[in-house]
Amino acid sequence: MVKLVGAVCILGAGTWAWRRSAAERRRELDTLADLTALLDRMGEEIRLRRTSLPRLLGSLGRDRTGPVRDFCTSVAASLARGAPLGQSWRSAAEALPLGPESRTALTALGDSLQGDEESVCKALTLAGKILEKNLAAARDHRQETEKRSAALWLSGAALLVILLI
Repeated sequence: MVKLVGAVCILGAGTWAWRRSAAERRRELDTLADLTALLDRMGEEIRLRRTSLPRLLGSLGRDRTGPVRDFCTSVAASLARGAPLGQSWRSAAEALPLGPESRTALTALGDSLQGDEESVCKALTLAGKILEKNLAAARDHRQETEKRSAALWLSGAALLVILLI
């Protein structure tokens, strides 16, 4: 009976770990999609309405969810305290659940947001395209990654149960 309970606990832990890793991947995909939409909207607002960046981040952050909202409010609050834009942007971008290439593109954008309207819009467009490319690649490989992850976690748990019994 103790072995059976132990086996069920190990398999349950393997299943939990698999579900958690899948949730983290979904969170990254959602964050990438939301960031892409945010950067597109920022470009439109800067071009059409010439909205200042602190006010723009504050208003656009309210429309976002989870990590992207936290990112916007963090940058806006840091700018309100008088911190430099590049430093505020980079530190907030480091906290986002992104892959290395997406994080690098987003942190590099912080230094490019200073200057005239045209260069800022070009930088936003470039970063948006990089994030879109990463999002498309992640979506394409999502099903394959899910299968591999499930096989890894569940077979590892099953092997541990076999070894312990």
